[in-house]
Amino acid sequence: MTVEFFLEEPSAEAFLQAFVAKLLPADTEVVFRVFRGKPDLLKKLPDRLRAMYWIPADHRVVVLVDEDREDCKVLKAQLEAAANAAGMLTKSAAQGRSFKVLNRIAVEELEAWFLGDPKAIQAAYPRFRPNHARRNDLQRPDGCTGGTWEALERALQKGGYYSTGLPKIEVARNMAEHMVVKRNTSPSFMQFVQGIAAL
Repeated sequence: MTVEFFLEEPSAEAFLQAFVAKLLPADTEVVFRVFRGKPDLLKKLPDRLRAMYWIPADHRVVVLVDEDREDCKVLKAQLEAAANAAGMLTKSAAQGRSFKVLNRIAVEELEAWFLGDPKAIQAAYPRFRPNHARRNDLQRPDGCTGGTWEALERALQKGGYYSTGLPKIEVARNMAEHMVVKRNTSPSFMQFVQGIAAL
């Protein structure tokens, strides 16, 4: 099987390059397509999917975007419409049948997934302590207010890391190494994991 990821930013690629091995069989070929931000991905997605009408039966496409405080239902509908216009069945529309496209949204941003596993943060950054973050940011990472990467940056800085700013790609790689699927409290992360399992 080949799984092709359409991603809005390099930090998502850095995370998934290290993490998808925990989710997919070892013989899966994985391809990453990184766009120049979410607007670029959303603009180009319909044409990219239409150009893929030829893909073989064992090829799947995973589209991952950040919510960025947008209406999730509207954003998901836009992703679904792009696949539908290309004649590609999505997981949401498949109703148990085989599908080609999995659309997933990181609520609010990819960093919410990291906040969902405080033990992984502590494994990657030993001076981090859970009290460095707001309790709700760790218990309800998808409901984090004021930006998830900002919340993660503040928490790591309290532990003595990254005083000049959060290097998103480096953090993504570090978190991928230590994250454990079953203990993560981010609902959007678990939706992503369940979708990958359904591939």
